[in-house]
Amino acid sequence: MAMLRERIMMVSSEVSPWARSGGLADVLGALPKALAALGHQVAVVVPRYMHAAEAPATRIAEPMTILLGDRQFEFAVWAMSEHIEAGSVTHFFVENAALYGADWGRGELYGDASGTYPDNHVRFAVLSRAALEISRKLFNADVFHCHDWQASLLPVYLRDGLAAEPAFASAKTLLTIHNLGYQGLFEPTQLHDVGLGWHLYNPSQVEFWGKVNFLKAGIVFSDAINTVSRKYAEEIQTPEYGFGLDGLLRERRGVLSGILNGVDYDRWNPEADPYLAARYSPDHLEGKRECKRVLLSEMGLPDRMIDRPLLGIVSRFATQKGFDLIGEVAPYVFERDVSLVALGNGEARYEELFRGLQRDFPEKVAVMFGFNDAMAHRIEAGADIFLMPSHYEPCGLNQIYSLKYGTVPVVRATGGLDDTIDESTGFKFADYNGIALLGAIRDACSRWDDHEAWKARMVRGMQKDFSWGPSARAYSELYQRL
Repeated sequence: MAMLRERIMMVSSEVSPWARSGGLADVLGALPKALAALGHQVAVVVPRYMHAAEAPATRIAEPMTILLGDRQFEFAVWAMSEHIEAGSVTHFFVENAALYGADWGRGELYGDASGTYPDNHVRFAVLSRAALEISRKLFNADVFHCHDWQASLLPVYLRDGLAAEPAFASAKTLLTIHNLGYQGLFEPTQLHDVGLGWHLYNPSQVEFWGKVNFLKAGIVFSDAINTVSRKYAEEIQTPEYGFGLDGLLRERRGVLSGILNGVDYDRWNPEADPYLAARYSPDHLEGKRECKRVLLSEMGLPDRMIDRPLLGIVSRFATQKGFDLIGEVAPYVFERDVSLVALGNGEARYEELFRGLQRDFPEKVAVMFGFNDAMAHRIEAGADIFLMPSHYEPCGLNQIYSLKYGTVPVVRATGGLDDTIDESTGFKFADYNGIALLGAIRDACSRWDDHEAWKARMVRGMQKDFSWGPSARAYSELYQRL
């Protein structure tokens, strides 16, 4: 197929490094550049909140106006562009102080300490409509690539009201589902707030068990749908992982695919990582032991543990991530001479679980609460074994980082974890229970004692390539099929 150089507009609530809560931002930080390297002109539309005001962008247009329901919203546009090989990436930041401004108490992405913002339905509806106006006046997109529920109303606006306009007549839409567990559920009365008519409130379109479901709307109205690994695309069509949308996804399976996320090896590479005490590579592994020694010291664990397996966790502390299983098996794991370092925060019960493990096993467990990017890198480098016992995992990035850092993953065989880890590079368990997890951890720790075989396993993982190039080519081919 001859390469067509489309104009792709990505619409997202996050983009690294300016607006980030997790992996979605990392995808939006890396994928556009990889697509530009293939010759595409790529735009990224995101609200101007969190740290986005620090981006080196320029206000480029007179304020634009959109109408949603009976309310008028005015927004300004800030932009910055970068040429990459044959293509380019332009970031458009949508500015509306009342919706996204820190001075109005809206500096965060989705909410504050008191909970999610009550008008998130409006905040992200405005983002979708603003993206369409930016396309009309500044970019002229061939494909709108929408990410998660926050951008899922764009295909609805396009098909339900704007498709006949010359500016949009040939435009296509792709919706990427990064995590089906988050769908954007709102009250039926809020349909008017986002400028949609009651004719859409039915089980075939936006209604979902008495609510309005933004993600469902995007699935119904998009020309194509994908998710972030092959296995997860299969799993979300089942009742266990479909979160009530499995039937709809089975109906749309003809336009549903899975494209594995890549990782940014410019940021995650032990040969050049600025956060590490020592650099290392598959051919020169000596620096990894120094990284382990420094990590143990920094986390307050005994020096003697350098000669025993060190487990690592970097994660949100959430049920999805399998921490209920960690709670089941921890006493049996630490009855052996094994230690654990963990970084993260989240649900109160799991934060308390880790505090309890620190109290019960003070010389074997060390936890840092919150998120610290430098420490995330040091755990990836200093640990011997990385734990990801997720109940479900659309793609997962930390297991891929772990491979690059020679830190052998122990994962549950689900979603992207199953797609990226095999028996030559890590350890997998299938059944979601503590016994299966404990068996995998014990197997890994016993194999660690055979240092030569373990080193060979590390090197195989470090030599794997999960860069963005292959994934970008898969997206490019999908755009062309559209």
